[in-house]
Amino acid sequence: MGINIAVCELEAERASCRVLKTDIRKALLKDVTGFEQYAEYNTVVSLDDARKAFPDWESFTKRNRIADSADAVYMENMKNAGDTEILKGYSEDVPTGWVDLGSMPADLAEKARSSADELLSGWDMIGFDEMKEACANCPLSWDKGRGCIGAFGPDDSLLPGIAEKHGCGIIASVPVSVSEGRRFTSGDAAALLEEVEKLEKALPGEGKMMVRRYSGPLERMRAVAKVSLEEDCGFFFF
Repeated sequence: MGINIAVCELEAERASCRVLKTDIRKALLKDVTGFEQYAEYNTVVSLDDARKAFPDWESFTKRNRIADSADAVYMENMKNAGDTEILKGYSEDVPTGWVDLGSMPADLAEKARSSADELLSGWDMIGFDEMKEACANCPLSWDKGRGCIGAFGPDDSLLPGIAEKHGCGIIASVPVSVSEGRRFTSGDAAALLEEVEKLEKALPGEGKMMVRRYSGPLERMRAVAKVSLEEDCGFFFF
């Protein structure tokens, strides 16, 4: 397992993803009773009914590319138009559990959010290419344009131990902060910068191997600390 470092992007006003990540659009509910008109549905046919309609099951599944593991026949995935027409008489609309928060009154949306098993934001609903472009152009993208998350190192990294020996408390506490889910503030970023500079000077005394192994993590922590200070947002390890 590895440890990563990231900034608290939602604390930064200029984060490219902030508006979309805070725009909660859908909620997954165990029971959509009371939310029926806002719910999403799949039009499906039970396997038993589909077998009744198509006794030659093997041919039916082959031409419609239905997997052996399928729990039902989903009409939107049907490939054969003639088969689709036959199955219409057996189909029913089954709620997926997802409801559209944007189309319901505010009080009902709050009720759905509070009881949801999962929430989807606008950020969750855009494509990978759009995410990649947003991250590449974001002022918080400290990892050379790849985003605001990067590697600290393996969970058995020796760097925290070295940091403890040299009195660098934030870096020394990384494993503990991961286990506790600690969030550092932008006020901690100046201290982190000082620790990075201190360890860069101390590493040669730990041996060439330590310099090669930990120069990268120190460089990444410097980048995170600078963004944290510039954008007034926290950072964390996970």
